[in-house]
Amino acid sequence: MTFCNRVYHVGVIRRLYINNFRCLQNFDLPIAGMPSALLIGKNGAGKSTIVAALEVLQKIARGTNRVGELIKPTDMTQGQSGIPVRFEIEAELKTGVYAYSTSFELPTGSKELCVLDESLKCDERFVYTRNGAQIDKPEFRPGGLALESFSIDSHLVALPIFQFDLVGAFANTFKQWLAQMLLLRPIPALIRGDSEGETLQPNHHLTDLGAWFTGLLTQAPSAYTKVYDYLRALMPDLKEIRNLPVGADARSLVFQFATDSGSIMIPFDGLSDGEKCFVICALVLAANASYGPLLCFWDEPDNYLSLDEVSQFIMAIRREFQQSGQFIATSHNPEAIRRFSKENTIALYRKSHLEPTMARTLDQMNLQGDLVSSLITGDLWP
Repeated sequence: MTFCNRVYHVGVIRRLYINNFRCLQNFDLPIAGMPSALLIGKNGAGKSTIVAALEVLQKIARGTNRVGELIKPTDMTQGQSGIPVRFEIEAELKTGVYAYSTSFELPTGSKELCVLDESLKCDERFVYTRNGAQIDKPEFRPGGLALESFSIDSHLVALPIFQFDLVGAFANTFKQWLAQMLLLRPIPALIRGDSEGETLQPNHHLTDLGAWFTGLLTQAPSAYTKVYDYLRALMPDLKEIRNLPVGADARSLVFQFATDSGSIMIPFDGLSDGEKCFVICALVLAANASYGPLLCFWDEPDNYLSLDEVSQFIMAIRREFQQSGQFIATSHNPEAIRRFSKENTIALYRKSHLEPTMARTLDQMNLQGDLVSSLITGDLWP
């Protein structure tokens, strides 16, 4: 495969389409061309459901291939079992434009969904296609195009177990990007700085933050400087971050603070919830710079922060992702909302729980006046 010199912003979703999944019916998220975007909407508008859809795709990339472990019949919109659940994602990466799609159906009399179809493309060239149990895999040989076909259990997704070769070899880049998406819903009170082992794929609540810190510095030792510099700007008395060995494979994060009057060592657990969020942000920035570009979807990143900290926090993340990767946030915080423009703020709304979620960028909604004021008065919603 040959590659052209790409000038696009890489590491971004160009298209995300979801159908018949909870409150998302025939749903397109309009984030193409946006290095960063903000999703706003009332509670129940569908923000968390978008994250849940991305989690399904991420689980597939991380190796979960049993359909029953990905979605349930109860995930189908209002019990519409006759309509397939469908996920489509298109991403611009360094090695090409990748498009993955899969849909699931519930056979009559069955309690578990199965794969209806599945496909993966790279730069408009199919890596494989699937219809039911049959997979067709094109192979480019000296004599021309050949088609290899084989079968797989319809209750198994192919992407986690597919062996890529020749034209499909670069598809592993897409699968890795999908697996390493940062879908963050941290609960600081549950996060500890202790770790056993390391990871570059932290869980959504970041209860394995210590293992992520270890994995990040193992992958790129220079990431320490980026983490430290960001935190030092927010906490000027920070002197050092240590990841101390406390056992054969165990470590514990400790932060040293110092002034002219002395110094103190504070374990990660001893930081405030807001300070823990600072650490999370520092790791996000360092991860995107070190092994990105990454997609980071952070559900309400301004939680636990004081008003004077929100602006700097949001803008630091947006600046980092301006060059590569993509940052998507949800928020109800006026200060966070003001840090995004009309062009990259997306309003999600539903007229009732019986209606599907709709999405519009603010520049499509012909907003008059101040956004925050319109949100407070409820005038934004149709």
